[in-house]
Amino acid sequence: MALLDGLRVLDLTMWRPGPYATQLLAQLGADVIKVEPPGGEPMRMFGDHFDVLNRHKRSMVLDLKSGDGRAALMRLAEDAEVFVEGFRPGVAERLGVGHETLRALNPRLVYCSISGYGAEGPLRDVPGHDINYRAYAAALPPDAVSPEADELPIADMSAATMAAFAITAAVLKARAGGAGDRIDLGMADVLAHWVGTVPEATARSGAGPVPGYGVYPTKDGRKITLGVVSEERLWGATCRALGIEEHADVPFMERLGRIGELDAAVTAAVAKFTMAEAIERLSAAGAPVAPVLSRPEMIGLDHFRQRKIQVEGPVRTTVHPPLKEGTAPEPDEHRGQGWRLAE
Repeated sequence: MALLDGLRVLDLTMWRPGPYATQLLAQLGADVIKVEPPGGEPMRMFGDHFDVLNRHKRSMVLDLKSGDGRAALMRLAEDAEVFVEGFRPGVAERLGVGHETLRALNPRLVYCSISGYGAEGPLRDVPGHDINYRAYAAALPPDAVSPEADELPIADMSAATMAAFAITAAVLKARAGGAGDRIDLGMADVLAHWVGTVPEATARSGAGPVPGYGVYPTKDGRKITLGVVSEERLWGATCRALGIEEHADVPFMERLGRIGELDAAVTAAVAKFTMAEAIERLSAAGAPVAPVLSRPEMIGLDHFRQRKIQVEGPVRTTVHPPLKEGTAPEPDEHRGQGWRLAE
């Protein structure tokens, strides 16, 4: 049995944030019914994206604009523990499936709304996507440029992860006390909270915050990252591995006063090696080094393959392991099953 075995989740979300939140729950054993509109979720046209975000779920197609569709959803909601929607604020209410309606029907229900800026506030009705939420939350650097198509959608993924956490906490409370809750989660809110925990930058130096912390080009046109902070041992190991022993014994407080000089020395030293050579030398010395990998290189990396990250997800548990490989459902594949699990 997985950790969330038996948790009943109704998922009305589309695209990325909501489906990833419910996929995290499904990976840990939750019984997720994905309610799709007639014709299926539009994300299905992007099969590679859809499949990885909807594994271990069941699918039912319901037309919420029809009386029969709403009635079917109400029957499911009566026995659900979690309801997740990603409509624009106010749309769920207009469809007759708002949180007040469903929680009156099922007081134990945990109702989670995921939207760009939340259900309340001056920005609630402003349309947007990942880059807009990052901009409002000061999560784009001053020299930001337009993202590539494959750039990691940080607002989407962070909000999804936060939603899964909040849902799990609310379910624990509902099971203990009998009362559900309404979670109002704004994607921009999550990033704004994250940004608020980091000191504000006052200037851009072109180097990392300390010498030996940053991204460094190698001789073959690749890049590595180094993660030295205050540790004297790691700084010394890095210097010796790169052949700049004369800087190995510089103490941390002195390094802070010589950031430009010392980081330039690290940059020049790294540039003498290929990425493979730099990784080998620095790893052998015990320095905090990692290559900057492409997506295919990451997928093929032995570490992530052995840990089955793409197959079992990022949560590692021993007693109640996550579900193994699964597939995304076909549209309406599970019509009529309700909460009776398919044999």
